[in-house]
Amino acid sequence: MSHLSERPEKPVVGVSMPHESAVQHVTGTALYTDDLVQRTKDVLHAHPVQVMKARGRITALRTAPALAVPGVVRVLTGADVPGVNDAGMKHDEPLFPDEVMFHGHAVAWVLGETLEAARLGAAAVEVELEELPSLVTLQEAIEAGSYHGARPLMETGDIDAGFADSAHVLSGEFQFAGQEHFYLETHAALAQIDENGQVFIQSSTQHPSETQEIVSHVLGVPAHEVTVQCLRMGGGFGGKEMQPHGFAAIAALGAKLTGRPVRFRLNRTQDLTMSGKRHGFHATWKIGFDAEGRIQALDATLVADGGWSLDLSEPVLARALCHIDNTYWIPNARVAGRIARTNTVSNTAFRGFGGPQGMLVIEDILGRCAPMLGLDPMELRERNFYRPGQGQTTPYGQPVTQAERISTVWQQVQKDAALADRKREIATFNAAHPHTKRAVAITGIKFGISFNLTAFNQGGALVLIYKDGSVLINHGGTEMGQGLHTKMMQVAATTLGIPLHKVRLAPTRTDKVPNTSATAASAGADLNGGAIKNACEQLRERLLQVAATQLGANASDVRIVEGVARALGSEGSAGSKGSEGSDKEVAWDDLVRTAYFQRVQLSAAGFYRTEGLHWDAKTFRGSPFKYFAHGAAATEVEVDGFTGAYRIRRVDIVHDVGDSLSPMIDIGQVEGGFVQGAGWLTLEDLRWDTSDGPNRGRLQTQAASTYKLPSFSEMPEELNVTLLERATEEGAVYGSKAVGEPPLMLAFSVREALRQAAAAFGPDGHSVELASPATPEAVFWAIEEARRATAASHNGHAPSTPSSTEPTRTTAATAVAPSSPRADASALNGA
Repeated sequence: MSHLSERPEKPVVGVSMPHESAVQHVTGTALYTDDLVQRTKDVLHAHPVQVMKARGRITALRTAPALAVPGVVRVLTGADVPGVNDAGMKHDEPLFPDEVMFHGHAVAWVLGETLEAARLGAAAVEVELEELPSLVTLQEAIEAGSYHGARPLMETGDIDAGFADSAHVLSGEFQFAGQEHFYLETHAALAQIDENGQVFIQSSTQHPSETQEIVSHVLGVPAHEVTVQCLRMGGGFGGKEMQPHGFAAIAALGAKLTGRPVRFRLNRTQDLTMSGKRHGFHATWKIGFDAEGRIQALDATLVADGGWSLDLSEPVLARALCHIDNTYWIPNARVAGRIARTNTVSNTAFRGFGGPQGMLVIEDILGRCAPMLGLDPMELRERNFYRPGQGQTTPYGQPVTQAERISTVWQQVQKDAALADRKREIATFNAAHPHTKRAVAITGIKFGISFNLTAFNQGGALVLIYKDGSVLINHGGTEMGQGLHTKMMQVAATTLGIPLHKVRLAPTRTDKVPNTSATAASAGADLNGGAIKNACEQLRERLLQVAATQLGANASDVRIVEGVARALGSEGSAGSKGSEGSDKEVAWDDLVRTAYFQRVQLSAAGFYRTEGLHWDAKTFRGSPFKYFAHGAAATEVEVDGFTGAYRIRRVDIVHDVGDSLSPMIDIGQVEGGFVQGAGWLTLEDLRWDTSDGPNRGRLQTQAASTYKLPSFSEMPEELNVTLLERATEEGAVYGSKAVGEPPLMLAFSVREALRQAAAAFGPDGHSVELASPATPEAVFWAIEEARRATAASHNGHAPSTPSSTEPTRTTAATAVAPSSPRADASALNGA
């Protein structure tokens, strides 16, 4: 076992414990960024001047009317920026734009003594606009050839030979929607200036170091004059990885110009209309299978809806391409990627970061093709798994080193869910209920862990031991409710060999740990845990030298367990003497105090870099991931044939987190990720006004009243989560694996179960196309199409079957449902 993964005697990691801030969360005493306003004197409030047009060139911006509003202190415009007028890392996101690029784009900001004064001031600002043509939908951008950013191409094998060897060749297209983060806490920042003119920013950000970098270049000052702190976030999900930077820069600019603290917080409607979403995608594909249903070749093009600027669209697209294989070996593949430029908000990171979109494409393909091939969808998936010992690599060239875990979790979830018996029960139920159908589907995941950009795979920490034996840890990761801080405290306590109550964690700050990566890519525990372990090991080694002198032993023979240092073989109790008159054990507090008086350094900076990674973005080849996380889920649904309404009856999950650092935290992450994934795939339906009217480009789903989120009524009636046992991950901190993003993709099983339930209304072997999100309306149209296929078969018109020489063409299931029941159902079903 590797040094990094080996666990000492009586570790604190692996013990189930509540979130470190759980009590504060439920009692309301936990502080978030905007709570600090009440503790800060003379705060000004910022409010955006939004332009409610999809696109247009600003011809006049008059701020004088706003300054006449009582309580308005200043209006911020591009002329006030002393540095670079840009909020993005690609320098394509002007903080104060000359051209409006989406409906609700902020072109100026008003500072007021109260939020109401700032709001009234913003309403008084006069903006004249020369309206320009806009592209609101992904389809419009594709038809107009509107693209930006990289154009990756991933190739492996000989795709022409693969199709030539295929007994069945099928093709189609698939468009699916994005997703709103809908974190509980909207974007917020509070900026202050000290007596030396230095900037201190409290920000709800997943990437404090990048927030620091953007603020410094907007203000035109070096990074050491800007400090960013993140207490905690009320949710992030990727939406606070890139997009908080410009908002923090507005607060910092206002504070710099006025000398007063400036508070920035979006209300819910502003947050929904101004911040980016998960990327929606359009995919075209052609796939070849041999006579037994094994994939021979895949040719696909994925187009991501990037919105008006690049943001993180390039790495999101790269990860989508890297995950189109999911758990399946594809010997011959050609997958191209493009980023569409549309006049909507700039889409950004979202839990899974493109991985879910790539994996959804292959799962949709297999779900649609299985009936055409005469195979049970579960059997088709299993036949195409990566196999251990075959030397198989991903389409981008990374060996799949734990292929056996794909089958292990798959088989265990079938056993735990009693799938064979339940499938027979479902068949009996369906035969007796013509207007209600049930189905159970199982899907698996293989998700790569690490940032695609190798340089981001590093972490830092600062650990301080005080004279009384208490320990304070600082690390570069941010807490957004996911339990990272809880795990990091467990790592520190385990490495030092002390009880958890001895350890406290400080808020994440750029002046404690510099140059950190975002808390993203599910790598927070791996990177920061490795850094904390490194710092604590430095301190432990120093203390072992001190303890060895007191115990009359070699330092290599001393262990610190549960806050007591003992030499190996020592059986004495506290205060007893060894053969040389030394204490046979030394309490932690005494050991630390002794070390201080011996002038031993009691602080250490830790660092960790993920080894073994390499990636060539130009050739799209390499091993960008440290390891793969695996999991499988079986979901049973029941669908009403009259309305398309459905309920999730039962979900069984087996998930691979290695040796869990904190099992209760990990199970919570699996449950939450699954539900969020089910929301994306079945409920959350983003709608924009695509008309040519005055509201073109307006987000129509601007609140929880119109944007449906998973609630208690959508929760599975029975949800069983099991963490894979005996799953040590060599080369990861204490043998653990990442858990943040992978569980979201377990929700593919919900969508596939809905597909199979809709198909049960049709003839045997009928292939159902299903929109994403698979709302009850979309499920209803799928059921109607299945019923038409039943009628056609009764009239002697057999469903088409795949040809070995000509591709069987199928049409896309689109992401947007018809606006009325009488709308053309072909938009959803290809009927």
